[in-house]
Amino acid sequence: MSTVVEKQIKKQKPAWVPIVAKYQQPDWRKSVGQILNTFVPLFLLWGLMYLMLDVSIWLTLLLAIPTAGFLVRVFIIQHDCGHNAFFKSKKANDTLGFICGVLTLTPYFHWRHRHAIHHATSSNLDKRGTGDVPTMTVEEYLHASPAKRLGYRIFRNPLVMFIVVPFAVFFVINRFSAPKSPKRERASVHWTNLVVLALVVGISYLIGLPQFLLIWFPANMLAAAAGTWLFFVQHQFEDTYWEHDPDWDFTLAGMEGSSYYKLPKILQWFTGNIGFHHIHHLSPRIPNYNLEKCHQENPIFQRVITLTLRTSLHCTFLSLWDEKTDRLVSFGDLKAIRQRLTTQGTQA
Repeated sequence: MSTVVEKQIKKQKPAWVPIVAKYQQPDWRKSVGQILNTFVPLFLLWGLMYLMLDVSIWLTLLLAIPTAGFLVRVFIIQHDCGHNAFFKSKKANDTLGFICGVLTLTPYFHWRHRHAIHHATSSNLDKRGTGDVPTMTVEEYLHASPAKRLGYRIFRNPLVMFIVVPFAVFFVINRFSAPKSPKRERASVHWTNLVVLALVVGISYLIGLPQFLLIWFPANMLAAAAGTWLFFVQHQFEDTYWEHDPDWDFTLAGMEGSSYYKLPKILQWFTGNIGFHHIHHLSPRIPNYNLEKCHQENPIFQRVITLTLRTSLHCTFLSLWDEKTDRLVSFGDLKAIRQRLTTQGTQA
């Protein structure tokens, strides 16, 4: 984004605060409606997947796709609860958030704590490491050891990023609390694990462990991969925003460091409008069902980077932040960057 636009956004910073305030009030009718149109189809699909086991395993696996879509919606509801945006009552948010966390394999209070850090430090080069996609700068990568560079390349490989990482995060890492986590966050992990274990044992006893795994694992794995992709593409795009702490700006982190992911309506519905991520980062208290309205009614929120399904595929291979050009680059760009650095060194 141009310097002129950046200055305009900074000048408008006081203006967007009252604008977003109009959309921050939860509507219990819409919230209950989302619970019904998300949880009811989800449980019905799980039941149908079980019935289809006697017909065809392939039909069961095919049904895992829409089931995963509803699991993504469950996570969006959990996400809103974590921001106290789904209901006016904090207790109601926390209760529903915990239930959602069991279904999404994401301990609610533990995740909420780390996600709050993400919102407070998003796009801050000096505060990376919690609740974000690990990202190295070009300079850090070039000065790293061969082993560290190899490890980073493996981690940023699309197959690893969108298959291995989702499995590791949702099925393994989420089963443990972070070091020095507060008591409530640790308890959240333990209680979530206990309820998940009880459900796994109980349902497996009723229908059999292989049958349970065929119903449960594919849908959860697809949802984990989809969620990882959404989070990735909403921050990891070429013209995103990163800045060191002294110059870091909250408004620019929201408006430039978060994309507007313009999805087809059906996918927008399944993802709970999370594509309006720039608005969400400016005002996390806006319920997901008010994000689109806020975007459409206020031109200030429309002057942002817009990604589509097609253009977002380019983001897959962007892995390094180039501080010289203020853009995210791929490993394939390193040759040209090295030549640029060599030329600059010779001229100096």
